[in-house]
Amino acid sequence: MIVRERPSGLRLFLTMRGSILPSIRNSLLVTTLLAILVTISHGQVWHEKITLTAVPFTLMGLPLAIFLGFRNNSAYDRYWEGRKLWGELVLRSRNLARQWLTLVEPGRVFAPGAGDVRERMVRRTVAYAHALRHHLRGSDPAADVSPLLASDEWLRARQAPNLPVFLTHAMGADLGRCLHEGRVDPMLAASLDATVSAMVGICAGCERIRNTPIPFSYTLLLHRTAYLYCFLLPFGLVDTIGYLTPLVVAIVAYTFFGLDALGDEIEEPFGLAPNDLPLDAICRTIEIDLRHALGELELPPPLVPVNSWLH
Repeated sequence: MIVRERPSGLRLFLTMRGSILPSIRNSLLVTTLLAILVTISHGQVWHEKITLTAVPFTLMGLPLAIFLGFRNNSAYDRYWEGRKLWGELVLRSRNLARQWLTLVEPGRVFAPGAGDVRERMVRRTVAYAHALRHHLRGSDPAADVSPLLASDEWLRARQAPNLPVFLTHAMGADLGRCLHEGRVDPMLAASLDATVSAMVGICAGCERIRNTPIPFSYTLLLHRTAYLYCFLLPFGLVDTIGYLTPLVVAIVAYTFFGLDALGDEIEEPFGLAPNDLPLDAICRTIEIDLRHALGELELPPPLVPVNSWLH
Protein backbone atom coordinates (compact mmCIF):
# COMPACT_ATOMS: atom_id res chain seq x y z
CA MET A 1 0.00 0.00 0.00
CA ILE A 2 1.32 3.44 -0.91
CA VAL A 3 1.69 5.65 2.16
CA ARG A 4 2.70 9.21 1.37
CA GLU A 5 1.44 12.77 1.29
CA ARG A 6 -0.38 13.91 -1.82
CA PRO A 7 2.19 15.56 -4.12
CA SER A 8 1.68 19.13 -5.22
CA GLY A 9 3.01 21.42 -7.88
CA LEU A 10 5.23 19.85 -10.51
CA ARG A 11 5.63 16.67 -8.42
CA LEU A 12 1.96 15.95 -9.09
CA PHE A 13 2.89 15.07 -12.68
CA LEU A 14 6.30 13.50 -12.00
CA THR A 15 5.34 11.04 -9.23
CA MET A 16 5.45 7.45 -10.49
CA ARG A 17 5.42 5.48 -7.22
CA GLY A 18 1.83 4.32 -6.78
CA SER A 19 0.74 5.81 -10.10
CA ILE A 20 -1.28 3.74 -12.55
CA LEU A 21 0.70 5.24 -15.46
CA PRO A 22 3.32 2.43 -15.70
CA SER A 23 0.50 -0.08 -16.18
CA ILE A 24 -1.11 1.79 -19.08
CA ARG A 25 1.87 3.47 -20.74
CA ASN A 26 1.93 1.09 -23.73
CA SER A 27 -1.79 1.54 -24.45
CA LEU A 28 -1.47 5.28 -23.93
CA LEU A 29 1.52 5.47 -26.27
CA VAL A 30 -0.25 3.55 -29.04
CA THR A 31 -3.36 5.71 -28.72
CA THR A 32 -1.32 8.93 -28.82
CA LEU A 33 0.68 7.77 -31.84
CA LEU A 34 -2.57 6.92 -33.61
CA ALA A 35 -3.87 10.39 -32.82
CA ILE A 36 -0.69 11.92 -34.26
CA LEU A 37 -1.06 9.92 -37.49
CA VAL A 38 -4.71 10.92 -37.80
CA THR A 39 -3.77 14.56 -37.26
CA ILE A 40 -1.04 14.42 -39.92
CA SER A 41 -3.37 12.74 -42.44
CA HIS A 42 -6.33 14.94 -41.48
CA GLY A 43 -8.43 11.84 -40.83
CA GLN A 44 -7.80 10.18 -44.18
CA VAL A 45 -7.31 6.41 -44.37
CA TRP A 46 -6.32 5.01 -47.79
CA HIS A 47 -7.41 8.29 -49.44
CA GLU A 48 -10.82 8.05 -47.78
CA LYS A 49 -11.83 10.83 -45.41
CA ILE A 50 -13.34 9.51 -42.16
CA THR A 51 -15.56 12.10 -40.57
CA LEU A 52 -17.14 11.56 -37.18
CA THR A 53 -19.26 14.06 -35.30
CA ALA A 54 -19.47 14.51 -31.54
CA VAL A 55 -22.76 12.60 -31.33
CA PRO A 56 -21.37 9.02 -31.22
CA PHE A 57 -18.74 10.01 -28.66
CA THR A 58 -21.38 11.61 -26.47
CA LEU A 59 -23.54 8.50 -26.70
CA MET A 60 -20.57 6.23 -25.92
CA GLY A 61 -18.71 8.43 -23.44
CA LEU A 62 -21.47 8.95 -20.89
CA PRO A 63 -22.37 5.26 -20.44
CA LEU A 64 -18.67 4.32 -20.47
CA ALA A 65 -17.91 6.78 -17.68
CA ILE A 66 -20.89 5.54 -15.66
CA PHE A 67 -19.95 1.88 -16.05
CA LEU A 68 -16.29 2.55 -15.28
CA GLY A 69 -17.35 4.36 -12.12
CA PHE A 70 -19.67 1.52 -11.14
CA ARG A 71 -16.98 -1.09 -11.72
CA ASN A 72 -14.39 0.87 -9.74
CA ASN A 73 -16.86 1.25 -6.88
CA SER A 74 -17.37 -2.52 -6.92
CA ALA A 75 -13.60 -3.09 -6.98
CA TYR A 76 -13.08 -0.68 -4.07
CA ASP A 77 -15.84 -2.42 -2.10
CA ARG A 78 -13.82 -5.63 -2.44
CA TYR A 79 -10.65 -3.80 -1.36
CA TRP A 80 -12.35 -2.21 1.65
CA GLU A 81 -14.03 -5.45 2.69
CA GLY A 82 -10.65 -7.17 2.61
CA ARG A 83 -9.23 -4.43 4.83
CA LYS A 84 -12.13 -4.79 7.26
CA LEU A 85 -11.60 -8.54 7.44
CA TRP A 86 -7.93 -8.11 8.29
CA GLY A 87 -8.79 -5.43 10.83
CA GLU A 88 -11.19 -7.93 12.36
CA LEU A 89 -8.36 -10.49 12.44
CA VAL A 90 -6.21 -8.06 14.46
CA LEU A 91 -9.07 -7.64 16.94
CA ARG A 92 -9.81 -11.37 17.22
CA SER A 93 -6.13 -12.25 17.59
CA ARG A 94 -5.68 -9.83 20.48
CA ASN A 95 -8.87 -11.07 22.12
CA LEU A 96 -7.91 -14.72 21.74
CA ALA A 97 -4.51 -14.12 23.30
CA ARG A 98 -6.08 -12.24 26.21
CA GLN A 99 -8.69 -14.93 26.73
CA TRP A 100 -6.19 -17.78 26.73
CA LEU A 101 -3.77 -16.05 29.06
CA THR A 102 -6.41 -14.88 31.56
CA LEU A 103 -9.25 -17.41 31.43
CA VAL A 104 -7.40 -20.73 31.08
CA GLU A 105 -5.59 -22.15 34.08
CA PRO A 106 -1.96 -23.18 33.60
CA GLY A 107 -1.17 -26.81 34.13
CA ARG A 108 0.38 -29.86 32.63
CA VAL A 109 1.04 -29.97 28.89
CA PHE A 110 -0.88 -32.23 26.55
CA ALA A 111 2.19 -33.61 24.83
CA PRO A 112 5.83 -33.93 25.93
CA GLY A 113 7.89 -30.99 24.79
CA ALA A 114 4.85 -29.09 23.52
CA GLY A 115 5.02 -26.36 26.16
CA ASP A 116 2.19 -24.76 28.09
CA VAL A 117 -1.06 -24.82 26.13
CA ARG A 118 -1.68 -21.11 26.66
CA GLU A 119 1.63 -20.09 25.15
CA ARG A 120 1.18 -22.64 22.38
CA MET A 121 -2.24 -21.23 21.52
CA VAL A 122 -0.95 -17.63 21.39
CA ARG A 123 1.92 -18.60 19.09
CA ARG A 124 -0.49 -20.59 16.97
CA THR A 125 -2.62 -17.44 16.62
CA VAL A 126 0.40 -15.55 15.25
CA ALA A 127 1.05 -18.47 12.92
CA TYR A 128 -2.56 -18.27 11.74
CA ALA A 129 -2.14 -14.66 10.58
CA HIS A 130 1.01 -15.51 8.63
CA ALA A 131 -0.58 -18.67 7.23
CA LEU A 132 -3.63 -16.76 6.00
CA ARG A 133 -1.43 -14.18 4.26
CA HIS A 134 0.54 -16.86 2.45
CA HIS A 135 -2.63 -18.82 1.69
CA LEU A 136 -4.17 -15.79 -0.06
CA ARG A 137 -0.98 -15.03 -1.98
CA GLY A 138 -0.13 -18.62 -2.86
CA SER A 139 3.36 -18.30 -1.33
CA ASP A 140 5.38 -20.62 0.89
CA PRO A 141 4.56 -20.13 4.62
CA ALA A 142 7.41 -22.24 6.01
CA ALA A 143 9.76 -19.39 6.99
CA ASP A 144 7.08 -17.52 8.95
CA VAL A 145 4.97 -20.36 10.35
CA SER A 146 7.35 -23.20 11.22
CA PRO A 147 9.22 -21.31 14.02
CA LEU A 148 5.89 -20.73 15.78
CA LEU A 149 4.75 -24.36 15.90
CA ALA A 150 6.09 -27.49 17.52
CA SER A 151 8.10 -29.61 15.10
CA ASP A 152 5.58 -32.46 15.00
CA GLU A 153 2.69 -30.06 14.49
CA TRP A 154 4.51 -28.36 11.61
CA LEU A 155 5.10 -31.74 9.97
CA ARG A 156 1.35 -32.33 10.02
CA ALA A 157 0.52 -28.76 9.08
CA ARG A 158 2.66 -28.71 5.93
CA GLN A 159 0.57 -31.60 4.54
CA ALA A 160 -2.73 -29.78 5.08
CA PRO A 161 -4.49 -28.44 1.93
CA ASN A 162 -5.62 -25.36 3.88
CA LEU A 163 -3.13 -24.32 6.56
CA PRO A 164 -5.29 -21.65 8.27
CA VAL A 165 -8.14 -24.15 8.67
CA PHE A 166 -5.71 -26.76 10.05
CA LEU A 167 -4.54 -24.28 12.70
CA THR A 168 -8.10 -23.47 13.79
CA HIS A 169 -8.79 -27.20 14.10
CA ALA A 170 -5.72 -27.47 16.34
CA MET A 171 -7.00 -24.55 18.42
CA GLY A 172 -10.34 -26.27 18.82
CA ALA A 173 -8.67 -29.52 19.84
CA ASP A 174 -6.65 -27.78 22.55
CA LEU A 175 -9.74 -25.97 23.78
CA GLY A 176 -11.63 -29.25 23.97
CA ARG A 177 -8.85 -30.82 26.06
CA CYS A 178 -8.81 -27.86 28.41
CA LEU A 179 -12.56 -28.13 28.84
CA HIS A 180 -12.34 -31.87 29.46
CA GLU A 181 -9.63 -31.36 32.10
CA GLY A 182 -11.58 -28.62 33.84
CA ARG A 183 -9.00 -25.92 33.17
CA VAL A 184 -11.58 -23.55 31.72
CA ASP A 185 -15.15 -22.82 32.72
CA PRO A 186 -17.67 -24.17 30.14
CA MET A 187 -19.28 -20.74 29.69
CA LEU A 188 -15.88 -19.15 29.13
CA ALA A 189 -14.97 -21.96 26.73
CA ALA A 190 -17.96 -20.94 24.60
CA SER A 191 -16.52 -17.43 24.34
CA LEU A 192 -13.13 -18.81 23.30
CA ASP A 193 -14.77 -21.04 20.71
CA ALA A 194 -16.70 -18.05 19.33
CA THR A 195 -13.42 -16.18 18.83
CA VAL A 196 -11.88 -19.11 16.98
CA SER A 197 -15.04 -19.48 14.87
CA ALA A 198 -14.81 -15.77 13.96
CA MET A 199 -11.27 -16.35 12.71
CA VAL A 200 -12.55 -19.19 10.52
CA GLY A 201 -15.14 -16.75 9.15
CA ILE A 202 -12.41 -14.22 8.34
CA CYS A 203 -10.55 -16.85 6.32
CA ALA A 204 -13.73 -17.77 4.44
CA GLY A 205 -14.46 -14.11 3.70
CA CYS A 206 -10.97 -13.52 2.30
CA GLU A 207 -11.23 -16.67 0.18
CA ARG A 208 -14.55 -15.46 -1.19
CA ILE A 209 -12.97 -12.20 -2.35
CA ARG A 210 -9.94 -13.95 -3.85
CA ASN A 211 -11.87 -16.73 -5.61
CA THR A 212 -14.80 -14.68 -6.94
CA PRO A 213 -13.59 -11.93 -9.28
CA ILE A 214 -15.83 -9.42 -10.99
CA PRO A 215 -17.48 -11.26 -13.93
CA PHE A 216 -15.05 -11.48 -16.84
CA SER A 217 -17.66 -10.57 -19.47
CA TYR A 218 -18.37 -7.28 -17.69
CA THR A 219 -14.66 -6.43 -17.47
CA LEU A 220 -14.07 -7.42 -21.11
CA LEU A 221 -16.92 -5.22 -22.29
CA LEU A 222 -15.44 -2.20 -20.51
CA HIS A 223 -11.96 -2.95 -21.88
CA ARG A 224 -13.21 -3.15 -25.46
CA THR A 225 -15.43 -0.09 -25.20
CA ALA A 226 -12.67 2.04 -23.68
CA TYR A 227 -10.20 1.06 -26.41
CA LEU A 228 -12.71 1.60 -29.24
CA TYR A 229 -13.67 4.98 -27.84
CA CYS A 230 -10.06 6.19 -27.57
CA PHE A 231 -9.02 4.77 -30.96
CA LEU A 232 -11.93 6.48 -32.75
CA LEU A 233 -11.73 9.75 -30.82
CA PRO A 234 -9.01 11.35 -33.04
CA PHE A 235 -11.26 11.07 -36.11
CA GLY A 236 -13.96 13.05 -34.28
CA LEU A 237 -11.61 15.78 -33.04
CA VAL A 238 -9.15 16.41 -35.87
CA ASP A 239 -11.47 18.64 -37.91
CA THR A 240 -12.38 20.68 -34.82
CA ILE A 241 -9.20 21.20 -32.81
CA GLY A 242 -6.53 20.26 -35.37
CA TYR A 243 -2.99 19.88 -34.02
CA LEU A 244 -4.24 19.72 -30.41
CA THR A 245 -5.92 16.39 -31.15
CA PRO A 246 -3.07 14.18 -29.82
CA LEU A 247 -2.96 16.12 -26.54
CA VAL A 248 -6.71 15.86 -25.93
CA VAL A 249 -6.77 12.20 -26.93
CA ALA A 250 -3.88 11.44 -24.56
CA ILE A 251 -5.70 13.10 -21.65
CA VAL A 252 -8.96 11.26 -22.36
CA ALA A 253 -7.14 7.95 -22.87
CA TYR A 254 -5.19 8.42 -19.63
CA THR A 255 -8.46 8.90 -17.76
CA PHE A 256 -10.32 5.93 -19.26
CA PHE A 257 -7.38 3.52 -19.40
CA GLY A 258 -6.29 4.59 -15.90
CA LEU A 259 -9.71 4.00 -14.36
CA ASP A 260 -9.91 0.66 -16.11
CA ALA A 261 -6.46 -0.46 -14.90
CA LEU A 262 -7.05 0.87 -11.39
CA GLY A 263 -10.17 -1.27 -11.09
CA ASP A 264 -8.14 -4.31 -12.15
CA GLU A 265 -5.48 -3.57 -9.53
CA ILE A 266 -7.64 -3.05 -6.45
CA GLU A 267 -10.08 -5.81 -7.42
CA GLU A 268 -7.62 -8.35 -5.93
CA PRO A 269 -6.48 -6.65 -2.69
CA PHE A 270 -4.32 -9.46 -1.27
CA GLY A 271 -1.51 -9.41 -3.83
CA LEU A 272 1.88 -7.70 -3.97
CA ALA A 273 1.06 -4.70 -6.14
CA PRO A 274 1.89 -1.25 -4.69
CA ASN A 275 -1.78 -0.42 -4.09
CA ASP A 276 -2.68 -3.78 -2.49
CA LEU A 277 -3.27 -4.24 1.24
CA PRO A 278 -0.14 -4.21 3.49
CA LEU A 279 -0.63 -7.75 4.81
CA ASP A 280 3.01 -8.08 5.92
CA ALA A 281 2.66 -5.01 8.12
CA ILE A 282 -0.64 -6.23 9.58
CA CYS A 283 0.86 -9.63 10.40
CA ARG A 284 3.85 -7.93 12.01
CA THR A 285 1.47 -5.88 14.18
CA ILE A 286 -0.28 -9.04 15.36
CA GLU A 287 3.05 -10.74 16.05
CA ILE A 288 4.36 -7.81 18.11
CA ASP A 289 1.19 -7.53 20.21
CA LEU A 290 0.89 -11.25 20.94
CA ARG A 291 4.56 -11.85 21.68
CA HIS A 292 4.47 -8.88 24.03
CA ALA A 293 1.43 -10.45 25.73
CA LEU A 294 3.61 -13.53 26.34
CA GLY A 295 6.12 -11.32 28.13
CA GLU A 296 8.80 -11.33 25.46
CA LEU A 297 11.12 -8.35 25.42
CA GLU A 298 12.96 -8.86 22.14
CA LEU A 299 10.23 -7.99 19.67
CA PRO A 300 10.52 -7.45 15.92
CA PRO A 301 10.18 -3.82 14.84
CA PRO A 302 7.02 -2.62 13.10
CA LEU A 303 7.27 -2.50 9.32
CA VAL A 304 7.58 0.99 7.88
CA PRO A 305 7.11 2.23 4.31
CA VAL A 306 10.10 1.79 2.02
CA ASN A 307 10.07 4.38 -0.78
CA SER A 308 6.47 5.15 0.27
CA TRP A 309 5.50 1.48 -0.15
CA LEU A 310 4.22 -0.35 2.93
CA HIS A 311 4.22 -4.12 2.27
